[in-house]
Amino acid sequence: MPPPGFHPATIDPKDLQPAPIDPGWIISGTPQARAVELARSPDGTCTSAQWDCTAGTFYWYFWNEETVHILEGRVHVRDCSGREFTLKAGDVANLPANKWMVWRVDEYVRKLAHCRYPVPRPFGRLVRTWQAIRTKFGLKRMRPHPVAGLAAALVCMWSMAEV
Repeated sequence: MPPPGFHPATIDPKDLQPAPIDPGWIISGTPQARAVELARSPDGTCTSAQWDCTAGTFYWYFWNEETVHILEGRVHVRDCSGREFTLKAGDVANLPANKWMVWRVDEYVRKLAHCRYPVPRPFGRLVRTWQAIRTKFGLKRMRPHPVAGLAAALVCMWSMAEV
């Protein structure tokens, strides 16, 4: 029996449902996108999905930070400064939140996407500091004590999530 909160997913291409690209975002072609959500964290801040798309060029807004793993095909991605890079099968990239990018799919692309809400910088620094302390002193994962302060509990939970 799997542990609580463990939800395995089997990916079947038939599970992908239409995920239309906003017509106002399409620059050229008639890209057809499909997606299926595979997993969602209990707090709703992280999701994993499989997404595919046929040929076309379009703007895309990243509401959340997204780590993509290209499973099949390739995509040319251009950021707002004009830099362009190509992602092909096997490539992994982290795309920042709150950014517009242009995606050009020449034939077809299929990706695994892990999306998460970004952590505010001060809180992220606090988590990284805690991780550095934990690593330096060889501390194991720590569970928050029921009467621990909220900040300590949050730091501990975030550090465990990163392990």
